[in-house]
Amino acid sequence: MNIELAKKLLTPKQLREFQRSNARLNIWEGAARSGKTYGLFFRFAHFMLNEAKPGDFLFTGKTSQALKRNVLRPMQWIFGGKNFKIYPSLNEVHFLGRVIHTICANDARSVHKLQGLGISGAMGDEIALWDKAFFQMLLSRMSVSGAKFFGSTNPEGPSHWLKTEYIDKADELDLMIAHFLISDNPTLDPVFVENLKREYTGVWYKRLILGLWCMAEGVIYDMFDDDLIIDAPPGRAQYYIVGIDYGTGNPTAAVKVGVNPLLSPRYWIEDEYYYDSRASGRQKSDEEYVRDFKKWLGDFAINNIRAIYIDPSAASLRVAFQSAGVGIVKKANNDVINGIQTVSRFLSNGSLVMCKKCIHTQREFQGYAWDMQRAERTGEDKPIKQNDHIMDALRYAIHTRLGRHQVDYSKLTR
Repeated sequence: MNIELAKKLLTPKQLREFQRSNARLNIWEGAARSGKTYGLFFRFAHFMLNEAKPGDFLFTGKTSQALKRNVLRPMQWIFGGKNFKIYPSLNEVHFLGRVIHTICANDARSVHKLQGLGISGAMGDEIALWDKAFFQMLLSRMSVSGAKFFGSTNPEGPSHWLKTEYIDKADELDLMIAHFLISDNPTLDPVFVENLKREYTGVWYKRLILGLWCMAEGVIYDMFDDDLIIDAPPGRAQYYIVGIDYGTGNPTAAVKVGVNPLLSPRYWIEDEYYYDSRASGRQKSDEEYVRDFKKWLGDFAINNIRAIYIDPSAASLRVAFQSAGVGIVKKANNDVINGIQTVSRFLSNGSLVMCKKCIHTQREFQGYAWDMQRAERTGEDKPIKQNDHIMDALRYAIHTRLGRHQVDYSKLTR
């Protein structure tokens, strides 16, 4: 890996930041698909192979799956399987004779994974999603002379710790910031760029398209309007997915989503279930809920359900469904922010609509809002936890089933 190779493979923006990234901390931030992470692959490889002194090397991401998807597999495709070997059981990558540890920054408990390391170089993905204590510990372990950190991130809120304690203080720290816009990536198909711009609205447009550190405020699904409400399903579903948010003191809510990729729109919220134990004065048992759902879904839906995604904390309800043999029951993905992004994208491009009989769903769409006080206080994006049970159920179904990323590395954009 040398500068001449980088000149051939990088965009002008990536090459410019490649040559500027010589600080102790180098953070490339900005719009989605702008080429941040791709450029850092080459900068980190050049540093490790040509500049770094002996020590521990590190790849870090929010989760092992995200690290594999965003960093390890793309780098293996770029540099070749013989040169870049992934050993999941060892939590290691062997890259041209160097051993690189792979560590996840899930939460503060991950800090202990860094103990004992003397880091010479590290590369991080999605830094803004890390726990602050993990990032601070990583920096404290960069004790080898000349050690450098290279990381990429999309923007979050303006009160986020990465923004206030590092990016805003770049002049006071040995910290280099590179800001990327989607226009900095000339390899993207203009049609794709225009589609991407249409798929994001509100806070997501400002962050992922404009690359701004802005607050999440107001209604979350601001793109939801009457045009997304239909009288009846657009046709016959190929299959259904169901999302269930289970409540004891709170309501239990569910949505039945029809899927048919041959239709337009291809996804529709066909029906909803809503039971408020407080309003009714009685909490139902798991077995009663199973009977309710059998009746609510109907024989056709039950025979054509691809999966039922249940609140991951509702273990007893999952067992009750499994015992009754009602569909394939799975624990839902409860990644709130990414789940909201997935639902937002489908609403924005018109591929997800709602049947007008789903009254609770419509009410929650219109009232589902960001907790601005929490955002100002902690920098975290969180919805207000009120009247959000259908929204949770919808996120479970849509994001868990349809939010998967199938990456074709042969078409990896720079």
